[in-house]
Amino acid sequence: MRRKIEPSKFAEEVYQAVKKIPAGTVLTYKQVAEKIGRPKAFRAVGNALNKSPGMKGGVPCHRVIRADGAVGGFAGGTKKKTELLRKEGVLIEDGKVKNL
Repeated sequence: MRRKIEPSKFAEEVYQAVKKIPAGTVLTYKQVAEKIGRPKAFRAVGNALNKSPGMKGGVPCHRVIRADGAVGGFAGGTKKKTELLRKEGVLIEDGKVKNL
């Protein structure tokens, strides 16, 4: 039986910030880092989201994108992330969010 590993305090702060992103809205990893008071920790934000419980845990990590507007990575694949964002009304063209 695998033991569940509890998220770090930092990861929990990231998850709480991402849970507040409304449907149809995106933030960059850097913007999430700024929201939790750690503006230079944008890579750590990405790492925390990579280990997140995802939608099962109420963390809509598909709403976090790269600073250049690219959709970026996702556990379910980029195609799935793009699909989820489009369902929420986010405009995506050539793999990048428009009107960022």
